[in-house]
Amino acid sequence: MTALSRESGRTELSLAAEASRAALADAGVERPDAILSYHLNDSAPVLYLARELGLREIGWHNEIYGGGTQSASILADAAMLVDAGVAETVLVYRALNGRSGKRMNALGLKLGEGTEEQFTHPYGLAGPVHQFAMAGQRYLHDTRLSEEHTYAVVAQSRAHAFRNPRALRGERLDLPAYLAGPMVASPMRRLDCCQETDGACALVVTSAGRAPDAPRIHAVVRGGGPGASGMDKAGDVTRIFSSYVAEPLFTAAGMRPGHIDVALLYDAYSWLVPRQLEDFGLVPRADLPVILRAQEIAWNGRFPVNPHGGLLSEGYVHGLNNVAEAVRQLRGTGTCQVRDAGVALCTGFGGGYGSAAILTAA
Repeated sequence: MTALSRESGRTELSLAAEASRAALADAGVERPDAILSYHLNDSAPVLYLARELGLREIGWHNEIYGGGTQSASILADAAMLVDAGVAETVLVYRALNGRSGKRMNALGLKLGEGTEEQFTHPYGLAGPVHQFAMAGQRYLHDTRLSEEHTYAVVAQSRAHAFRNPRALRGERLDLPAYLAGPMVASPMRRLDCCQETDGACALVVTSAGRAPDAPRIHAVVRGGGPGASGMDKAGDVTRIFSSYVAEPLFTAAGMRPGHIDVALLYDAYSWLVPRQLEDFGLVPRADLPVILRAQEIAWNGRFPVNPHGGLLSEGYVHGLNNVAEAVRQLRGTGTCQVRDAGVALCTGFGGGYGSAAILTAA
């Protein structure tokens, strides 16, 4: 990863190149056979990066249009290229100036993409935060979770980030300071929303034979339904991707929730953490209030979540930084290292649809 900031003063290409060179060096790879990325028209094009890396030729390459839903499933795209014999090493990257450049909360409406939003925009759903605030309001009501519990999520995120030198928000947070934070869209305060970040993250995927000591991509799924992002079509506005992909993921992996040692959950908003803990079967709904208040989602708790601080506190590289942390945890090099971490869950959120992956230690 590059350093994370709110104003990099650099191009997305410069950020992508730095992260990619670091990932290739870490893997001991001189050049990749394939390059993959995902973006929302806010990144460095793959061919530009290939030229920046000095590649005279390029094999399979692709730019996937999409946001957080891709952060887990792009691992499967890379693994399939390796498994099919199309490439031996695949470079995966995400680069963005998400604060100083194109900001997620400033996406405009236009024909094609976003056409349907003309019907919901007049009712106050002006962007992702408003949509998911409405879903969060209902979810907190149904589960009887309160602002004390969303505070517990954010405070634990900050506590993890406190020990992470990469993190943008590593300061401790008490309840009065949380409650004093400005409300963006009820029930979400600014502190309940993920960071807007400039930075880049890159990974190298290759065969187990070439990297026998590296963490493994064990299973990946992608899917969903109407869910929270299509509220006019959703039977339950609180139902997000995790309720659709959890069972297929565990079936594909041949595992159950009890096998998960550490969860790297896409925490774009604080309420998504208990929602995913519930959907993936890690914590029953009835136990959520006690688990959250007791800080059992800490790195040394019973259900460790985002020991680097996640998107709420480390920074926002569209979820790929969570995958990078999963690799660190499985290598045993996390700043808040979960003891005996051998199985990691990574998730990619986009409302009612998304992706999830299980990674394992070598």
